[in-house]
Amino acid sequence: MSDMEYGTYEAGAESGELEHVQEASGSEADYNSDFAVYEQDTESAESTDFQQGRHVEFEDPSGARYEETEFTNYSHDQYDSNHIFAAEGSESAHTAQFVELDALREQFASNFEAGTVFQGDAGQLGAASA
Repeated sequence: MSDMEYGTYEAGAESGELEHVQEASGSEADYNSDFAVYEQDTESAESTDFQQGRHVEFEDPSGARYEETEFTNYSHDQYDSNHIFAAEGSESAHTAQFVELDALREQFASNFEAGTVFQGDAGQLGAASA
């Protein structure tokens, strides 16, 4: 009887591919306005009236006659009106857009081969035949 060891033989290939795509997009917009109006009205009025008078009348016994009249009349009217108007403001706008893309692609391939070796009493090596 002979001592003999043997095994099996395999061969094969494996391949694959992986693809992953991720996309994100967005936009934003904002607007700001700030306006203010200021008004102020002032008015003033002044009125001054002044009158002064004097009247002298004289007649002497001889029939001479003297008459004097002094009179002062002063009138002053003043009116002031002021209107102040002011406006201020600011306005701003902003827009932004973005797109983000992540892509991954991976390929792989592998080959393998395995064989059975047998060994007999004579020490001979060989490959298995089908």
